[in-house]
Amino acid sequence: MTAPLLEVTGLSAGYGEAPVLLGVTLTVHEGEIVTLVGSNGAGKTTLLRAISRVIDSSGELRVMGRDITRSTPEEVFALKVAHIPEGRQLFGRMTVEDNLRMGAYRRRDRAGIEASFDEVHRLFPVLEQRRHQLAASLSGGEQQMCAIGRALMAAPRLLLVDEMSLGLAPVILSGLLQVLAEIRKLGMTVLLVEQDVFAAFSVADRAYVMETGRIVRAGPISDLEHDSAIQAAYLGVH
Repeated sequence: MTAPLLEVTGLSAGYGEAPVLLGVTLTVHEGEIVTLVGSNGAGKTTLLRAISRVIDSSGELRVMGRDITRSTPEEVFALKVAHIPEGRQLFGRMTVEDNLRMGAYRRRDRAGIEASFDEVHRLFPVLEQRRHQLAASLSGGEQQMCAIGRALMAAPRLLLVDEMSLGLAPVILSGLLQVLAEIRKLGMTVLLVEQDVFAAFSVADRAYVMETGRIVRAGPISDLEHDSAIQAAYLGVH
């Protein structure tokens, strides 16, 4: 197997004196959808923030073999890593189109930007219909589509997705999961942080299970969905 696109080794991080991550190790290979699942407060969001270098950490982080442990968020973004944060974090007073174009602010390939714009509209036709509306006026599902679309405008190789299911109706979430599967076909790799284990397992190749800042289970979805401890804790099977 080729070297991982993302390699996290012995990662520890927290906020002030409060530790959150305690020696986390995981890998994501090119072309995979890998999910990180666990209950609220397990440290999943903190892990994505550490990978994006929004917060400091100890341990080692590598993207495409390059050590990013002391990189800035801008340097990580330049390596084609796009982070869709929990809660969307759109610019509510800007239009949908302007929000999308913000994702391409570092790109200079005008033709490529327009191709990405067309691709986002193909994946999310409603965003083309809403292109002149303010982002704050969108429904929760449409805002999540816009957040994903904005990240895709950066033409990323690795997409970090934080709690996509948050506040969404099941039918909307199902459509977004299908889009993630299609994104993978376009050549992107996805690390999906998710509290909805059913949703995450439906689209991912492999999973890591996190509890109180540590990885406690890892493996292919086909193995984990039959793990009695996982079934009891997360899938409602007893």
